[in-house]
Amino acid sequence: MQKHRCGWCLGDPLYEAYHDEEWGVPVKDDDTLFEFLILETFQAGLSWITVLRKRENFRKAFDNFNYKKVAKYNQTKIDKLLQDEGIIRNKLKVKATVTNAQAFMEVQKEFGSFSNYIWGFVNHTPIKNKLKNYKSAPANTALSDTISKDLKKRGFKFVGSTVVYAHMQATGMVNDHEVNCFRYDEV
Repeated sequence: MQKHRCGWCLGDPLYEAYHDEEWGVPVKDDDTLFEFLILETFQAGLSWITVLRKRENFRKAFDNFNYKKVAKYNQTKIDKLLQDEGIIRNKLKVKATVTNAQAFMEVQKEFGSFSNYIWGFVNHTPIKNKLKNYKSAPANTALSDTISKDLKKRGFKFVGSTVVYAHMQATGMVNDHEVNCFRYDEV
């Protein structure tokens, strides 16, 4: 018997594997949270599958999403990234990645970890929605609006409410698997 999956990932093996293994799984470690944050910011205005297909290139280009290294990128490194055909070469997003790495570390100083900060918005417990169809999932919520405003106040870029909500879904802060998806109860 075939497992039922959320409709958004059907038909693409990379998408299905991402759905089955990562999407919606609660992420509490800062390294992975940073990776997802950066990938989500690059996804702004594009489809997630576009970013997912370039994920390995992003890992190579951005030192495996080592935020301590990314925070120190200079203009020479930024110019090199803008020539890298393996990633999305958007000057504002590349520069924002450096800014976001710096802001990420400031949040760590204040809260002990980025995880403590971001998960604090949901009392460290995932919100479990009851979607019958993925198309009924919101693009943003009052909570993602609040988080977005707070991130921006802290100097983060490309963290609008829709990007933040996608980040919440990806990192398991909110469970938006369809209720009949085999992953709904697993995550």
